[in-house]
Amino acid sequence: MAVFSVFYPAHEGAKFDHDYYKAVHIPLAQKAFGPTGLVDTRILRGVPGPDGSPPPFVAMVHLTFRDASALQASLGGPEAPDVQADVANFTDITPVIQISVE
Repeated sequence: MAVFSVFYPAHEGAKFDHDYYKAVHIPLAQKAFGPTGLVDTRILRGVPGPDGSPPPFVAMVHLTFRDASALQASLGGPEAPDVQADVANFTDITPVIQISVE
């Protein structure tokens, strides 16, 4: 298993359309990467901490792939540019990316 995590840091004036992300962008990624090994997608929305402090991230997503080679095939595949190009439709935040394995 390999996980491609995308974190969207919170900052003043940042744009992030959660509805578009969930309804359009994530299904686009699932359609693009499903054939090459995407097996699960988990979307998380940042909420205030117990003390009311703002979340450090507006949102994050964890895309789980069958293995590292499936992740590489997906990110290097012909559909990846379309997924990347769609980012501007829901955010102006530069994401933080992490790849992890179990």
